Amino acid sequence: MEKKLKQLSNKGDLAILKIALFGPESTGKTTLAKELAEHFQTAFVPEFARDYLQEKWDTSGQICDVNDMLPIAYGQLNLENQSLVSANKFLFCDTNLMVTKVFSEVYYNFCDPLLDKAARKHEYDLFFLTDIDVPWEKDDLRDKPEGRATVFSVFKQSLIDNNKPFITISGTKKQRLEKAIQIVDDLAKAKKMGLSSHDFVQIFEHGISIDNIISQLDLFKNGISKAILVEPAMVSKGILKLSEKDFQAKADFFDANKANFKLEKFVPASGAASRMFKFLNEFLNEFDIEKETINAYINRKKASELSIFIVGMNKFPFFETVYLKLKSKFPNFDSLERDYKNYYFIKYLLSPDYFDFANKPKGVLPFHRYTAHIATAIEEHFYECANYSSSNGKASLHFTVSESHKMLFEDIEKNTKKKVEKESGIAIETHYSFQNKSTDTIAVNLNNKPFREENGKLLFRPGGHGALIENLNSLGADIVFIKNIDNVAQNRIKSIEMYKKALAGILTELQQQVFRYLNEMDHFQEDDLNEIVAFATNELNIELEENFRKYKLEYKIDYLKTILDRPIRVCGMVKNEGEAGGGPFWVRDNRGNHSLQIVETSQVDLVNENQVKILSSSTHFNPVDLVCGIRNYKNEKFDLTQFIDHNSGFIVEKNSYGKIVKSYELPGLWNGAMAKWITVFVEVPLITFNPVKTVNDLLKTAHQPQ
Repeated sequence: MEKKLKQLSNKGDLAILKIALFGPESTGKTTLAKELAEHFQTAFVPEFARDYLQEKWDTSGQICDVNDMLPIAYGQLNLENQSLVSANKFLFCDTNLMVTKVFSEVYYNFCDPLLDKAARKHEYDLFFLTDIDVPWEKDDLRDKPEGRATVFSVFKQSLIDNNKPFITISGTKKQRLEKAIQIVDDLAKAKKMGLSSHDFVQIFEHGISIDNIISQLDLFKNGISKAILVEPAMVSKGILKLSEKDFQAKADFFDANKANFKLEKFVPASGAASRMFKFLNEFLNEFDIEKETINAYINRKKASELSIFIVGMNKFPFFETVYLKLKSKFPNFDSLERDYKNYYFIKYLLSPDYFDFANKPKGVLPFHRYTAHIATAIEEHFYECANYSSSNGKASLHFTVSESHKMLFEDIEKNTKKKVEKESGIAIETHYSFQNKSTDTIAVNLNNKPFREENGKLLFRPGGHGALIENLNSLGADIVFIKNIDNVAQNRIKSIEMYKKALAGILTELQQQVFRYLNEMDHFQEDDLNEIVAFATNELNIELEENFRKYKLEYKIDYLKTILDRPIRVCGMVKNEGEAGGGPFWVRDNRGNHSLQIVETSQVDLVNENQVKILSSSTHFNPVDLVCGIRNYKNEKFDLTQFIDHNSGFIVEKNSYGKIVKSYELPGLWNGAMAKWITVFVEVPLITFNPVKTVNDLLKTAHQPQ
């Protein structure tokens, strides 16, 4: 009897991919199986039970009972094994023994052990679980439509319980077919790569396309081309330098024109602030207060950061709060030895049971101490938004956050927003978005093979801040101010406001001119393009193709429209004072064209002496201070994903489960993700750049009471 339930072997290089349609009755299994077989020009396995039960009804007037389950299973598997022989690459099974098993359990509360064992054992490369979002179709052999949701949940749970790889198929007949065709095509690619069906389902549920996985694995194998630096961008050679009078004039120009624009302030907010407290965590992990003094630890580890932290401890905006908590926990705290006081202060600051600062986002941490209150970075961004990113009495503030941190932001927003609105008279809309999971990237081991977690699943990692181009792309604003969450200062908003508005004024002037030229070229009749060419080369630093002058007028116009009809970014640059990070450079692409780009050190070939020399001679640093125009001259939104240099990502090494893994980070938000934008660099004063990379940065003048 068991032999009748043996599935025909399907192994080897020419193995047929078997797709099982699975779900309750009247959910479109037969229709989809036939359509897929027709599309892929292969065989499909019909439902044996339908003909079997119809014949039983016609001859005896009897309906299905528990004794029919095994004969149906035998007949169904026989059809499948026969069809497998004639299949072409794929075999689509209208039903299978797992359907029969579930049907038997649902309707008869019993499943023959032979059927149960075979159903669990039989393998399919993928199950399509057909949803109940299609109309019920009545016939003599079908049960009533009531309770479909309950039956559907039983079918779904059976796949989960038996660890079967499945994807739910929903939608109209057309939508189901289109989705299923794409899935089957992608499954074939995944199998060719050596991935399992469960791997494929995991990738699908993550929202990542197989083509992206293939591209990422190729990058790990073949490497990523390094940026080719031509020379640093400098003042009068790619960087615009303005006088204070000129800055004020640009700011005034923006104020005069901002009523025409919808503005938004876009703040990439970090995940957990673990790096900010890295040296304190290391101290807690390596220090034993019973065996060593803190001073001995500092000398042994050359831990100068810890020394600075301790010396300036009472100047931190959170000092009083932590101190009062310690006094409540230790009534004799003030009489403890100094080492114990410092040790417990650091321990409580980072302990998950108390303040847990290293696991919270930077935005919610105390940054500044004012006379009457302690301010977070979130609060400072609200004030900045009201001051320079508002028009017509309205402002919009957008934070990109980790989903798990959103409530922390919202808790601070409740009181902060009302306070800022009352003081400024500006109504502020607040928006949040998360980094899309589909922008995560696959991790590999040092042999460039997909890395697996302890449970056998593939490991995916966030794609870096470059993934946020998707979030920026979703905004409906005309002009967007971009600034990092930690780049805020205390009592300096008015000064910063003028420079931010000036950048926006430069953008507005340039954009108006670009739009005028593009509109003119839509109706251009003359061959005098000298004014536009001069503007593109002198004001926008765009290098024209070498043979441009030889082109016919029609092509010249098309070419100029192509290079001008792009999003624009005006980027503030500060003088280089040795900060780690990116800078402005002239870069040569693979076609020999030169353009202005923000380049990170990791993008540079550090083995090439000439490239290192150019890198080290940079005069300016990128503080992430951008104003962006993201609509075209027809007032349509640009699709920002069309202006990415996909060859400018990063391969980084990370630690996972105690093992080194390689991870791919997408082209950075202000690096490769904006590589094909019109780019203008402007020197801004250091007062505009006040990042908090480590907790000790809060001791700097910009973050202390004035």
